[in-house]
Amino acid sequence: MAPDMGMADRAVETETVRGLVYGPSGKRLDIHRPVGASGASGTSGATPTVLLWHGIGPDERDVLEPLARTTAALGVLVLVPDWRSDAEDGGRSHLLESLAFVRKEAGGLGGDGESFVLAGWSAGAGPALGVALRPESVEGWRPTAVVGLAGRYDMPARTTGTAPLDDLAAGRDPGVPVHLVHGSRDAVVDAHRSRDLAEALRAPGRAVTLQEPDTDHAGVIMTAYDPAADRCVPTTAEHAVRAGRTVAGVLAEAAGGGGAA
Repeated sequence: MAPDMGMADRAVETETVRGLVYGPSGKRLDIHRPVGASGASGTSGATPTVLLWHGIGPDERDVLEPLARTTAALGVLVLVPDWRSDAEDGGRSHLLESLAFVRKEAGGLGGDGESFVLAGWSAGAGPALGVALRPESVEGWRPTAVVGLAGRYDMPARTTGTAPLDDLAAGRDPGVPVHLVHGSRDAVVDAHRSRDLAEALRAPGRAVTLQEPDTDHAGVIMTAYDPAADRCVPTTAEHAVRAGRTVAGVLAEAAGGGGAA
């Protein structure tokens, strides 16, 4: 599943729609999709779809734009919502509102509202896995796959209130493939967090993959941390570009898109 140099040759033209309000909270999301995807409706001919949650920085959907655009170029509809980790409920209502929006509206946006990948980076990764482990939190729905990027899974997921590793130890099953990517040089969330999860999933034979590209916490989403701005910003650093392409390929393949050879 590693990227190859032919990815750029297979890339399609993309478009971005910014600032759609997705729920009662008034929060907004951005849509990154292949040109022409907006004409689809329902599941027939729908574009493979990913809902991608950012990390702990409040309302930072823009941070994921480099990765989202790279994934969209592989033929995938990617929706990236804002959410606030400093909200009274830790962001739970925002995350679940965005999920409800995608289930209801993705068909009209060119995607698939019932069968899509749920993905998250950093503080967004645990909540994504939590939904698969506790589908009762979203009316029994499960994603087609979960993709966790540089996450921790030993802390309560903001969507469910329980730690994914605890749920696994208690016998819960995500019921779908789980794909993990974690930078081997991550100094913010050590890569052993994803290794521990992969081991817990593999023990009973569940479907899981783990990749550790040579990059850091920000690089895994094609960015670099800017101390002056106190946020991640786009970068052209080779390690981050390569890692981002790897992640884009994982997201696309999990969603049933082009992926990487």
